[in-house]
Amino acid sequence: MIRTAVPADVPVIHAMIRELADYEKALHEARATEEQLREALFGERPAAFANIAEDDVTGEPVGFCIWFLNFSTWRGVHGIYLEDLYVRPEARGGGHGKALLRELARICVERGYERLEWSVLNWNEPSINFYKALGAAPQDEWTVYRLTDEALAKLGGGASATA
Repeated sequence: MIRTAVPADVPVIHAMIRELADYEKALHEARATEEQLREALFGERPAAFANIAEDDVTGEPVGFCIWFLNFSTWRGVHGIYLEDLYVRPEARGGGHGKALLRELARICVERGYERLEWSVLNWNEPSINFYKALGAAPQDEWTVYRLTDEALAKLGGGASATA
């Protein structure tokens, strides 16, 4: 049901990323191209990794996750940050999401990583309930901050930055 993604999966991963962005009401922000995904996942120095959930009967991809390594200075070891997890609506309830998370947890245990972390939108109650049922605990004391676009360019001294 779960396998490591291969380069031939890039088009379906790209399509599901766009489906996820649409579900999260942010399709206009999903600018990644297939070429960018291919380089990030399968280039000379991959920066991210992906797994595919397949339908048990047809073998067709019905979900995916993209993840990368992070590092805990307090624990002194790597962990996994789950960037995206998505299961197509028609396949939900079939255990694919849990299987994807189980695979990431297995990788953590096997490699001695001590954390598996991700973010979820506050309004996404179905996902929040799913994660809590697995034993995941929200980290309410932390607030995620992000620099993008003009603010990132300005801080980084890029061409768009003004003094």
